[in-house]
Amino acid sequence: MTQGINHLGLAVRDLDASVAFFTDVLGWSESGRDDSYPRSAVSDGTSRLTLWQVAQDPPPRAFDRRQNIGLHHLALEVATRAELDEMHARIRAYPGATVEFAPEPMGQGPRHHMMFAEPGGIRLELVWPGE
Repeated sequence: MTQGINHLGLAVRDLDASVAFFTDVLGWSESGRDDSYPRSAVSDGTSRLTLWQVAQDPPPRAFDRRQNIGLHHLALEVATRAELDEMHARIRAYPGATVEFAPEPMGQGPRHHMMFAEPGGIRLELVWPGE
């Protein structure tokens, strides 16, 4: 009865930092910003995320994928191995982003992937599906 995901809402530590990461590093576009909530939407033309600023008092706690129910990570696909390597270099150099592991084979390959967290604390994976 459903027809895929319309959007995925993510709570982030710093809305401006997360929006900047998605637009500056991943090349997404921003739309639908509402500073009264605050929230914004970002899209790569296929997928759409809504990013929601969490309250700062008390200070937010980071999500622990091994202890909390919820989003373990979000996996995004890239078209080529060269793009995966380029994204790794851009993410590694981006302030506040942390690389969990560099591009490596998934199982026996040919797929490769990497894991990282954007500055707002969301754990992401980039996947090249191989040839």
